[in-house]
Amino acid sequence: MIPSASSANAFLTPELPEQLTEVARNCTGCGVCVRECGFLQQYGSPKQIAESCSPQQDASLTRAFACHLCSLCTAVCPHPLDPAGLFLAMRREAFARGSAAFSEHSPLRQYERTGTSSRFSWYGLPENCDTVFFPGCALSGTRSRTVERTFAHLRQHIPDLGIVLDCCTKPSHDLGDSSHFQTMFSELKNVLSRQGVKTVLTACPNCYEVFSRYAPELSTRSIYATLNQHPLPDARTVTDYVTVHDPCVARFDEDSQTAVRELLWKKGLTVREMPHSKKTTLCCGQGGGVGMLFPDSAREWTEKRLAEAEGNRIVNYCASCTQVFAAHGKSHHLLDVLFQPEQVLADKIKRPRPPLTYFSRLALKHRLQRTLPVAVSHARRAKPAGQDGSLTAVIKKSLLVVALLAAIFAVRNSALSGWLEQDRLRAVIAGYGLWAPLVYMLIYSVAPALLLPGLPLGIIGGILFGPFWGVVYTITSATAGACLAFLISRYLARDLLRKKLTSPRWQQLDQQVADNGWKIVALTRLIPLFPFNLLNYAFGLTPIRFVDYALATFIFMLPGTIAFITFSSSLLELLHGRMSPELIIGLGLIIIVALLPAVYRRRKTRLQQGAD
Repeated sequence: MIPSASSANAFLTPELPEQLTEVARNCTGCGVCVRECGFLQQYGSPKQIAESCSPQQDASLTRAFACHLCSLCTAVCPHPLDPAGLFLAMRREAFARGSAAFSEHSPLRQYERTGTSSRFSWYGLPENCDTVFFPGCALSGTRSRTVERTFAHLRQHIPDLGIVLDCCTKPSHDLGDSSHFQTMFSELKNVLSRQGVKTVLTACPNCYEVFSRYAPELSTRSIYATLNQHPLPDARTVTDYVTVHDPCVARFDEDSQTAVRELLWKKGLTVREMPHSKKTTLCCGQGGGVGMLFPDSAREWTEKRLAEAEGNRIVNYCASCTQVFAAHGKSHHLLDVLFQPEQVLADKIKRPRPPLTYFSRLALKHRLQRTLPVAVSHARRAKPAGQDGSLTAVIKKSLLVVALLAAIFAVRNSALSGWLEQDRLRAVIAGYGLWAPLVYMLIYSVAPALLLPGLPLGIIGGILFGPFWGVVYTITSATAGACLAFLISRYLARDLLRKKLTSPRWQQLDQQVADNGWKIVALTRLIPLFPFNLLNYAFGLTPIRFVDYALATFIFMLPGTIAFITFSSSLLELLHGRMSPELIIGLGLIIIVALLPAVYRRRKTRLQQGAD
C-alpha cells in the first residue's frame, strides 16, 4: 500500500515519504531490476520494499544497508524511477533514528575523518587560480607519484592549476549521515568559492558525483575527459588487450566512459567490453560500505565481475575498485597505464597498502608544499576532540607492542621470572584444590553475558591448568556462558536486544537460522563470522531450540578451544626460551582452524559455480 499521510508524518527525514510514495505508486513490479540485483532478489521489488517500509520498524529501514547504492536498478528501470534514491533515503532515515550506528562502519568513518583532518588536507592555489585538481583520498594514498605526474601534466595546459588534497566525505553521504556530510562538504566548497575557484577537475568518480550533485555553483569535470583533449603523456605506446571496469558511480557519466576508451586506444590497447559495461556496469562489491556488513555478498559481486573480465587485464578509473580487483588478478588504474604503460604490462608496479597509504598521503602533501609556488595555502580546521587519525591509532598500537616487549624483557631479567615457571605456578594453583577451577569457570561463564573478552581468560586457563584440564574447564564454562546470554536474550531482555541488534547482518542471521537451524550455529562457532559475545544474544532472538543451540555450541567450539588452550598452555615455556611439543602442536592446530574460513569460502564458491 502507499504510505498514508499519518505514517509519512512519523518519518524524521522529509525526503523519505516522497520517495516511498513515488516508488510505491509508479513501480509496476516488472522484475527487470530484480533480475539484475542480488539485493532486490532477497528483499523484493522496489514496490514491495516501499510498501513494507515502516517508521515503527527499524529493520524495514536498515535493510537498505545491504544495497550497494550502485544505481543499476535506476539504470535498467523502464520507467523514470530512482529506486537507488529510495534506498539512500532509507539509510538517512535509519541514521536519523539512531539505528544505523554500525560498529563495522567505524574504519570507513575513521578513514574519512583522517582525510578531512588538518594534518592530511591541503589547498595549494597559485596566483590567479580558478581551476583545481581534486585527486581524492584513495588515489593520493595508493598512487601519490602518479598524482604528481598527472598534476604536472595538467599544468602544462592549465598553468595556474591548483591542487586540493581533501576528502569529499562521500562515505558519510552513503552511510546516511547527511548532517555531517553537508557540514564538511559545504566547508570545502565554500573555501573554493571564496578563493575564486570556478572549475574542479576530479580523478575519483565518487568525488565527481559529489561535486556535480552538491556544488552546482562550480563546474565539475573529470580529468579523463580533460586529458583526452590534450596530447598524451610522454610515454611509449604498447599493444595488448584489456577490459574496462566502469565504476558504478560513473554509470551515467558518458563523457568519462568515452574518454577512457579513447585514451586506451591512443595508447595502442584494444578494449574487450564486459557484458555489463557503461550504463549497466556492475559494482565491484564494495559500494555503499556493503562489504563491511555483508562480506560474503560483496565477495560474490566481486567474483561475478571478475568472471565477466574473462582473465583480461582490468583497467579502472576508480582507485578503490582497482584495489578490490588487484587482490584477485591483474587490475590497473588508467593513470598508471597512461604514465607507465610498460611497467603496467610487465606487472612491475607495486602499490602501498594501509597503513602505508597514510604515510604516502602525508609525503605527497609535503612534497607539493615544498615545490608548488602558491598564493593561498590552506588546511582544514583542527579535527574535533576525540577524533584521532588512523596514523595516530597506528602509532598507539606500535607503542603498545613496544611496551609489551619491554615488559617481557623486564620479567625475564628480574626475580619475578622464577614465579612464572610453569610447574611452580601450577603447583601453587593446585594448592587451592577445587576452588581454583571453580572460580575460573565462574568468571568465564559470566564473561560472555557481560560482553567481556574471553581471549585473556582462555590464555590464563591454558597456563594455569594445562592442555587437558584447561580445555575441559574452558569449553564447559564457555558453553555455559553462551547459554546464559542466550537465555537472557530469549526470556529477560528480548525487546531491548531486538532494538539494539538492528544491523542487517543480524536480520540475515535470523533468516538463516530459520532456514538451516543448528547448522548455522555450527558454522558460526567453527568460523567466526560475527562477534562471539553479541552472537550469543542474537541467537536468543532466533527460533532455534535451546537444546540444539547448546549442543552445537559445545561441539563446534571444541576444535578452536583445543587448539588455543593447547598453544597457550606452553606460553610460559616460550617466555623462558623453550619450545615444548604442546606449543608446536597448538600452533599447528590454530593454523588449521584459521584456514577454515578460506576453505569454507572456496567450497561455497564452487557450489555456487556448479549451481550456475
